[in-house]
Amino acid sequence: MTATKPFDISSTRRSVLKGAGLFVGTALATPYLISKALADPVELNMLAWYGHAEPDVVAEFEAANNVKFKPKYYTGGDNMLGLIAQSPAGTYDIILSDAEYVQQLNEAGYIEELHPEDYPFDDYFPEFQKFAGHWRDGKLFSVFTRFGFLGVAYNTEALSEKEASTYDVFWSEKIKGKVGHFDWHLPNLGEISLFAGNANPYDLDDAAWEKLKAKTQTLRPQIGGFFDYGGTFSSLQNGQMLAMAGIGDWITGTLEKNGAKVRSVIPQEGGLQWTESFSIGKGTTKGDLARKWIQYITSAKGQVKSANMAAYPALIPNRKGWELLNSELPAEAQRQGMLLKGPNVMDTIRSGRIKYRQLPLQQSIEDWNDFWSEYKGA
Repeated sequence: MTATKPFDISSTRRSVLKGAGLFVGTALATPYLISKALADPVELNMLAWYGHAEPDVVAEFEAANNVKFKPKYYTGGDNMLGLIAQSPAGTYDIILSDAEYVQQLNEAGYIEELHPEDYPFDDYFPEFQKFAGHWRDGKLFSVFTRFGFLGVAYNTEALSEKEASTYDVFWSEKIKGKVGHFDWHLPNLGEISLFAGNANPYDLDDAAWEKLKAKTQTLRPQIGGFFDYGGTFSSLQNGQMLAMAGIGDWITGTLEKNGAKVRSVIPQEGGLQWTESFSIGKGTTKGDLARKWIQYITSAKGQVKSANMAAYPALIPNRKGWELLNSELPAEAQRQGMLLKGPNVMDTIRSGRIKYRQLPLQQSIEDWNDFWSEYKGA
């Protein structure tokens, strides 16, 4: 007969306490693990011009949505297309592009179809509710976010507004060697095309194209340099360049607000409109957050942040954004001409003085790019 082992109260107590300790430890650790999981933000990859994923624009959205933007910045639409082409599908969750490149993004299968009802188009000015190129066969692929005008950028101590009110100033002897180009063919050739008298600066037959090239080549002795984004800022700020072709308030506005003696004007021959919009990258696994971002930046609150972006200011298409801007930042609304009463930038557009920047209609983009490279190397 086997004797039964007596019930060991102390041993049992130790086991219970040990088990309880494990339970308590696990229970205490679980909130920490949950909190850590919640604290890890979702990374959103944005392909954009510089500034769009900087804290002054995105910090509020990041905090509210547990998101962290990871930007890849580019300069110029050709550079943007090249970056996407070299990357696997789904690399970029959100893509900011100039309007003239949306069709190319769409044709290449780089962006997702969007649902118009998700975005505040009813709050937009009528001109911007169905913006050319953003739609295809009645389907939406990109949402208009911000815009601005290109004209003559000039040093206010070297040139008067009257002198700068014609593209002919670029040929002025008094600023020879002090004229710069923002290094991108579309805005520069578009401006000179306006000066050459082309009502549609990007729709040129062979004769008009040859005339434009010849006129542009006469400007080459005036040119002191071809500049990227940062170089354009610094060369205007330090007076290295006294006039700049191919830009507008998107650069001089930031400089002017920081005390530089520079300004932009729409000359008598007219100006160009650049337009930026957001799309959702094809293959993203974060489409819901990408859509939420576009909804935020096109809301009145987001539009004010976009208008006053530290990297480069812009005009905004949302009328409610104009109202909030005039309420919160009246001086900036005044400076940019987004006024609720009296003449404003919409009047400038409606007068016909502004032409939308486009890709060339009768030449290939390679034709324009090749000529620009030839011109730079002359």
